[in-house]
Amino acid sequence: MRTLCNYSRFYRVLIVFLSWILLISEGPCTHGDSPSSKVWLHGFALLGTPKYPKGFSHFDYVNPEAPKGGDLRLGAFGTFDNLNIFPSEIKGNIEVGIGRIYDTLLTPSLDEVSVSYGLLAEALAYAPDFSWVSYRLRPEARFQDGHAVTPEDVIFSFQSFVANSPTYSSYWRDVARVEKTGDREVTFFMAKPGNHELPQILGQLMVLPKHWWEGKNAEGKQRDVRSTISEIPLGSGPYILESMDIGRSATYRRDPTYWARDLNVNRGSHNFDRIRTDYYRDMNALFEAFKAGQIDFRQENIAKMWATDYDFQAVRDGRVVREEFPVRDVGRMQAFAFNLRREPFKDIRVRQALNLVFNFEDMNKTLFYGAYSRINSYFFGTELAARETASKEEKNLLSSLKASVPPEVFSQVYVPSVNTTQEEVRTHLKEALTLLEDAGYVFRNGQLLSPSTGKPFEIEYLGRQSVDSRFILSFKKDLERLGIKLIPRLVDDSQYQSRMRVFDFDMTMTLWAQSLSPGNELRNYFGSAAADQEGTRNVGGIKNPAVDMLIEHIIRAPTRGDLVTAVHSLDRVMLWNYYVIPLWSSKTDRTARWDKFSHPETMPFYGESAFPQIWWSKNLEP
Repeated sequence: MRTLCNYSRFYRVLIVFLSWILLISEGPCTHGDSPSSKVWLHGFALLGTPKYPKGFSHFDYVNPEAPKGGDLRLGAFGTFDNLNIFPSEIKGNIEVGIGRIYDTLLTPSLDEVSVSYGLLAEALAYAPDFSWVSYRLRPEARFQDGHAVTPEDVIFSFQSFVANSPTYSSYWRDVARVEKTGDREVTFFMAKPGNHELPQILGQLMVLPKHWWEGKNAEGKQRDVRSTISEIPLGSGPYILESMDIGRSATYRRDPTYWARDLNVNRGSHNFDRIRTDYYRDMNALFEAFKAGQIDFRQENIAKMWATDYDFQAVRDGRVVREEFPVRDVGRMQAFAFNLRREPFKDIRVRQALNLVFNFEDMNKTLFYGAYSRINSYFFGTELAARETASKEEKNLLSSLKASVPPEVFSQVYVPSVNTTQEEVRTHLKEALTLLEDAGYVFRNGQLLSPSTGKPFEIEYLGRQSVDSRFILSFKKDLERLGIKLIPRLVDDSQYQSRMRVFDFDMTMTLWAQSLSPGNELRNYFGSAAADQEGTRNVGGIKNPAVDMLIEHIIRAPTRGDLVTAVHSLDRVMLWNYYVIPLWSSKTDRTARWDKFSHPETMPFYGESAFPQIWWSKNLEP
């Protein structure tokens, strides 16, 4: 059952056209029936119309007169050995800042929901039924070697990402083909109509230079989009990778001849002359480097450190500034993910038992200084979280899936286990043991024995940060009460990436960040087709036809109401299957910086700190 296919094409087109009449102005559906009949738009809004008119001077949240100049020093945990972004999910460790050298077809607005404006593309046009979308490139768009950006570059980039990236191959799965349809025009044709999101998510395509990748490197060897590289690549963006020491540091220099430096979507942005990132293998060393002034800016993700470790002299005398920014545009599911490909975790009773004994309340009190809230949704913190019993519309949608979804989705609201008191802890421990015994496990001499092998039940936790050990050891104690042995395995970043790519883990911590308008990315997050793809974001290996069907409903939802209904339904099905143990989240972005920088007085509503994109060096102010 597909929502849009309840109507004939004629009625779909009629409905979209009438919606445009009501919206007036440059709405999202002012199109003809075919690529030969196009009305070009300067921006795209998934819902409603863009806030900024054609020819706008700059985004409201930037300082258009922000001074250019100054250096910025950043720190990163881990290492890197690759500068080729195409296969970065499945090969090597990509340098975290490499995206600075590339431009995309469109660029997002940070004070609107799901709205983008032209960057490499001066305009876009698309069919009323979303069966095609065209982008018209700016005549002035150039790579950093002076070559014009062409439709051939767009086609090459799209095909290379799809061939080498599990995320993008899933993200853009509905694209049947892409063609050059004009001197500066490229058109994507869809396998089927109705995917409302594609004009925007295809606009996120980073365009790389075909001529450079089809050429040879300094050693005379043919470049290969499938391989990792240590050669500095060519881009079209605001920064050039000036120098790097593989695995240790990378320095980007602002390109003074950047073709789009005066474009309205870039005014007030990309203000630093140089941005250097140094890599650290140890989180404590990274923090000490910040305290010593070797790093200028830090996002603090550890509540204990935020509460206790910023009482040093530079903070006390104001040389280091701490500032929190609200998070309004992201729904977060941070969780312990089970590897469902492995036998113990295929049984929902095992997963439910492990959820029951997880003691968030104790961790929040003793480890996190009460800084966090328990996550209770895959879309936590947004209207998309299913926090009431299923509506009539949701029940209607779920009714066709009744035989394959947990019955709780129809009548109950998912609530994670609460273990505030000892009585609650004992009750949940008993319930968990009952579930495990029902699954065939035997509790004997303080150990839980497997029904298939008779061996003790052991879980290896795969992590990559030493700070993980604090809360893993807490969970380890919880599991010992069930007779389960938890083995923490904390490895370096390269080992972690290698093992995760081939699904060599029992349990790990992961994070899915959801937009306010989720869609095609959900296929890669939770879809069956992505479960066994190397480098997938479907970390646990979820294969559930009901989940797949609901994802397709979300992607093709014709209205916001239909989308919310489908997302709520998906949320319920995922939660009641206990695929993960939901962890914790904060609704603020905690930052600390040496007092060298300024940001606009009015920050973007959906941009959190928007650092360093719209910030500038304080000492350059008049």
